[in-house]
Amino acid sequence: MADKGPWRVGVVGYGRLGQSLVSRLLAQGPELGLELVFVWNRDPGRMAGSVPPSLQLQKLAALGERHPDLVVEVAHPKIIHESGAQILRHANLLVGSPSALSDQTTERQLLEASQHWNHAVFVARGALWGTEDIMRLDAAGGLRSLRVTMATHPDGFRLEGPLAAAHGTGSRTVLYEGPVRGLCPFAPRNSNTMAAAALAAPSLGFDGVTGVLVADLSLTDMHVVDVELSGHPGPTGRSFAVHTHRENPAEPGAVTGSATVTAFWRSLLACCQLPSRPGIHLC
Repeated sequence: MADKGPWRVGVVGYGRLGQSLVSRLLAQGPELGLELVFVWNRDPGRMAGSVPPSLQLQKLAALGERHPDLVVEVAHPKIIHESGAQILRHANLLVGSPSALSDQTTERQLLEASQHWNHAVFVARGALWGTEDIMRLDAAGGLRSLRVTMATHPDGFRLEGPLAAAHGTGSRTVLYEGPVRGLCPFAPRNSNTMAAAALAAPSLGFDGVTGVLVADLSLTDMHVVDVELSGHPGPTGRSFAVHTHRENPAEPGAVTGSATVTAFWRSLLACCQLPSRPGIHLC
């Protein structure tokens, strides 16, 4: 995958998504030109018996000793807030928690570190269907509105702040509807698709893209994402419009759907093929 030899990859986070990536890297990495060089988890005990001891990184601050080319974050936005800029000193960064970039200070710090150390910030598109089409329409100046609705069973949410106390009033309850920037701090693990949409459409961004979070008691085994966009009115007064509806199977109570795990693996492979250009790039 790289002329200089295998890409050295570190994984930060060992939840369901991290476990899947580590398993694939160990099994398929060598033939794809990828070498797993470390795994870090806030609770090291979770890695016992499944991650070879030589690959277990005890202190995230010591990741530079493993000389990674790419560090993959699949833990929590707090990792990006607290350590994202430091990671970029040593390697390219693949962000699995794009809701972290709703914080303007974090986004600025990542961009500055990326420019200073000449490393790229890649952002996984996750469950966002039609990412390239959104990016093209936005770049052409043709995007007027973008709305992303994520619905699942309440057990699939990990909410904080005022949303943590929100209670459903029926079988289907809208917990939040408004700018994506306002949702991310209170649903950091359930707003990543919306955050990816905000990054795909910089003309609207986190303040212009609308995010809707819905608790639906009937969705016990899936996450449903609806993406609705419209363009500017044409000569006839009618506007271009697209509505996609994505049903992603998920284990009861899971934050990450099954198809998203596969999509993230494809994002990892894709960013290893891209040039290491400073800046933030969806992949």
